[in-house]
Amino acid sequence: MKGKALVTGGCGFIGSNLVDSLINKGWEVIVIDNLSSEFHEQFYYNDKATYYEYDILNFNKIRPLFEGVDHVFHLAAESRIQPAILNPIHAVSVNSVGTCNILQAAREAGCDRVIYSSTSSAYGLVNTPPLKEDMPKDCLNPYSISKVNGEELCKMYTDLFGLKTITFRYFNVYGDRQCTKGQYAPVIGLFLRQKEAGEKMTVVGDGLQTRDYTNVEDVVQANILAMEVKKGFGEIYNVGTGKEYSILDLVKIIGGEYEHIPERIGECRFTRADISKSKSILGYNPKVKLEDYLK
Repeated sequence: MKGKALVTGGCGFIGSNLVDSLINKGWEVIVIDNLSSEFHEQFYYNDKATYYEYDILNFNKIRPLFEGVDHVFHLAAESRIQPAILNPIHAVSVNSVGTCNILQAAREAGCDRVIYSSTSSAYGLVNTPPLKEDMPKDCLNPYSISKVNGEELCKMYTDLFGLKTITFRYFNVYGDRQCTKGQYAPVIGLFLRQKEAGEKMTVVGDGLQTRDYTNVEDVVQANILAMEVKKGFGEIYNVGTGKEYSILDLVKIIGGEYEHIPERIGECRFTRADISKSKSILGYNPKVKLEDYLK
């Protein structure tokens, strides 16, 4: 075994893909997941990992699991904008207090580093793409503000306590095991489900809003690279592709009928990542093209 890694949210979309990759590379893997997400058709398990159905808000319960762990990957979150708007207290508790619990447990146990999954929604509406990590934050909803609070906690734990942290801002992740359930599922999973069911694809607003769609394989790649890096701790790194597509572009690539539904509050208009920092410091290089995946 190379060492021991702990993954929070390791039964979900991104987490389970990361767990598989770590195990394939020879790591012993511990997973913490309370299985609370309502957006998954199913949860995913790897026979070679060890699972604990614990809540990250229960510090005393999760703390012993960090002993002997080298790297912590923190993906557990209330991870949808609209549900966070409906229940801000829950989103802030899980994403802010939960992240503090993870950082404190890692610090007490002497873990080498914590790799934190954050969000491109931190950039909001005031910034013009390409979006760079040093741009001002513009949090439009409880989800983004609670995730950005987690970013600040990571930086503080590095600056004050010397715990190595890496923060990733993901740009619209899609790919194998993506969520497809409910009206707030990520758009690619939602459109593919609707097309398969013979339904019209539901385009929010005018459909001209753009997103940088990033395959989960590239997100996993970034996390694996963060295990090896020797500098740049306490900092934020974009994980995207540097390309953007409108919702109507997506409809065209997938093909089929669609209809417009009302705009949603609290969402960004345009996103496209500047990934030069991730490339230079981490060696990150996105490999999966959206058109290739959808075909």
